[in-house]
Amino acid sequence: MKTNDLTMRPITGCEELDLFSQLPYVLNEELADDLATGRRRPEWMWVALRGDRLLARAAWWSRPAGDGPLILDVVDIEDSASGSDHVDIGVRLLQTAMAATLPNGSRPPEYSRFVPPDWRENAVTRLTVENRMAVLERTGARLLVERLRLEWRPESPVPEPSRRLVFRPVHDGEELVALMASVLDGTLDAHGRESAPEAAVRHYEDELARYTSPRDWWRIATLPHGEPVGFVIPARNDYNPIIAYIAVLPSHRGNGYIDDILAEGTRVLAEQHVPRVRASTDLGNIPMANAFQRAGYINFERQINMTWS
Repeated sequence: MKTNDLTMRPITGCEELDLFSQLPYVLNEELADDLATGRRRPEWMWVALRGDRLLARAAWWSRPAGDGPLILDVVDIEDSASGSDHVDIGVRLLQTAMAATLPNGSRPPEYSRFVPPDWRENAVTRLTVENRMAVLERTGARLLVERLRLEWRPESPVPEPSRRLVFRPVHDGEELVALMASVLDGTLDAHGRESAPEAAVRHYEDELARYTSPRDWWRIATLPHGEPVGFVIPARNDYNPIIAYIAVLPSHRGNGYIDDILAEGTRVLAEQHVPRVRASTDLGNIPMANAFQRAGYINFERQINMTWS
């Protein structure tokens, strides 16, 4: 599709990955494997070209054999372009790509971008992030949340076992969904602030139940007499070992149990001799962020999430 002197189109396939990767971003190194495994499709990876010069790009991600795009996780513009039209080009590309890629009338998938932990403190990095957010805002998106991306590394001490809690496997999906629904009451997590039962079921079916890592890693934390106080879901996604979900039940918050539960989840993964453990939490969830810090996790990155209403 040509607009004035611009060509806007999806890439033809993996043979154009070098073209698509001309704009720098941390996900570039994953694109080839994502295409090979079906997490990305060429028709979901759009470029705006002036001649053979890449001025903007956009791409969606999904699960292998998924029905459609789940996350918009690449939106880039050429920051070094002369003039002030680079944001305009990004907007035009994203609007064109969305119209061609997404079902008519559907709500666009959430936008996600990884940014440096100190992105606001560096003028160049801040402008880079804000320009991309401006592209999204001009297509109708709004900021949902900023999240901390955290990492535990093997050189950190493995947390000691809890002396207060007992850990057992999850009985079944129904038990976990019920506990997930209960912890959404008063949650500080932006993604959980919706109807609790529906959010819990959707989170379980769309994410947790799809992990291929062993479910016997999952742990329910109980008091010695058996009353549940929380749970943790250590898992492995397509890229890393992760703490997929961790929570303390509302009636047991304020007792420091989160440290015991996080220690257990971290230890489960550390016993697999993994190179790292990844996790994330909302920037505004100070208690959870502090718990990760006490457990030896470092904030190596942040994540911007934007949504369309």
